Amino acid sequence: MKATEEGLSAFVRFFGASPYIRVLDFFLTYPKFDYSKSQVAVETGVSRVTLDKIWGTLLEYELIRLNRRMGRAELYVLNTQNPKVKMLIQWDYQLSLDLADSLKPHASRGLVTTVA
Repeated sequence: MKATEEGLSAFVRFFGASPYIRVLDFFLTYPKFDYSKSQVAVETGVSRVTLDKIWGTLLEYELIRLNRRMGRAELYVLNTQNPKVKMLIQWDYQLSLDLADSLKPHASRGLVTTVA
């Protein structure tokens, strides 16, 4: 594992750390909460200008949806009813399992050889 990969989710490690993937990963990590664009920008480290460029794509493919309005703020949530999102959730889960398995010590994977 590269030192730069430490702390990255399995999803980001696999697909890359592009702004689009980081935002998608954020929503996959916290699927039950809704966020404003500003909150997403801060939490993902993606600039507001870049976020505005990719936000339309996330909405167009219905990966996220408007959940509610609080005053002038619009809060968005992962669209867990979308079949594409359901598939992404399964991929994220499997990638996480694979990463966890790869980090286990060799002894727990049954790879220890006995010496006679």
